[in-house]
Amino acid sequence: MNRINPRKALLGIAAPVLALLVAFLITSLLLVLFGDPVGEVWKTILSWPRPRQLVQIINEATVLYLSAIAVAVGFRMNIFNIGVDGQYRVAAFAGALFAGQAWFPGPLNVLLTLIVAMAAGGFWAWIAAYLKVKRGVSEVISTIMLNAIATGVVQWLLLKVAVKQPGSNTISTEPIPESSQLEGLALIPGATNKVYTLIVLAVAVGFAYWFVLGKTRFGFDLRATGQSESAAVASGVKVPRMVVTTIVASGALAGLIGMPLLFGQDHSYGTTFQAGLGFAGIGIALLGRNHPIGIGLAALLWAFLNIQSNALQIQAGVATEVVNIIQGTIIFAVVVAYELIRRADVRLEQQRVARELANAGQGTPAQEGAPA
Repeated sequence: MNRINPRKALLGIAAPVLALLVAFLITSLLLVLFGDPVGEVWKTILSWPRPRQLVQIINEATVLYLSAIAVAVGFRMNIFNIGVDGQYRVAAFAGALFAGQAWFPGPLNVLLTLIVAMAAGGFWAWIAAYLKVKRGVSEVISTIMLNAIATGVVQWLLLKVAVKQPGSNTISTEPIPESSQLEGLALIPGATNKVYTLIVLAVAVGFAYWFVLGKTRFGFDLRATGQSESAAVASGVKVPRMVVTTIVASGALAGLIGMPLLFGQDHSYGTTFQAGLGFAGIGIALLGRNHPIGIGLAALLWAFLNIQSNALQIQAGVATEVVNIIQGTIIFAVVVAYELIRRADVRLEQQRVARELANAGQGTPAQEGAPA
């Protein structure tokens, strides 16, 4: 059994804590410089949410968690899938279009829609994988460009199949049938709204991520390839195939991001469907250090800040965009903090090895006179 190293555990916790402290200090300094009420801002943000807000935080964290897991799959192999936002857009549209046709009864329609969404997200990611393996195009560049293309393609297709909402300028796909709409779970006492039923999907994805990457040969090969391609090749890993598989898997998971929204809230894909989830997932994956539990805590923090920001304008007289400053500072600070912690870990390890060598050297002369 693997034993927990207390030093490494403490250093791992120190990085996100340091990032949060830095974000707190920088944001407070900016508020002071612009004459905003620092105390009132933090009092509003850090106040305990009401039951309805708790449900909103859990629901948003569910979606953000799926986004971060999709990003983290690539990160574990040193692949930067910046295209999660585009992949989830394509998948959400494809899933909503399929589910709205009502070709299958309720539960089966939900299950098949999840498969369709994963296939659509995986296909959009495969384009970047093909360009990387066959043409040597950086996945960072190709996925950023594919994000823009996905936005245009989905908008164009939406206009082709859209249904106009009565009394509104909003257009959307055909609403999914009532038999496929998931009512939600009443998990928070006193709340009038409900937690997305597909929070179960997020938990399942998190467990699968942990198990596959940490307990299987495939996960070992994926991590080994990210650490050293030459070592992976020497151990028999086919690197191009692993690259394609990883990027496509990341895209397939990105396809699930919009499913809790589709089945639990919007019931169709339209111009008001939530955007920007893929980019938020990058920051959450970094903050959570690509660990399923760390990502879960980071997703809850991100959702907490988003929901609590709604009251800033009314209670503190400050624009809600101050939360964007906090989140952006956290991302910047966490990258710096992880590098500082990594260097500290290396120094501590070097000192430990030096002490052990010194102790071993001191014990050698005492044994020189021993009989052979």
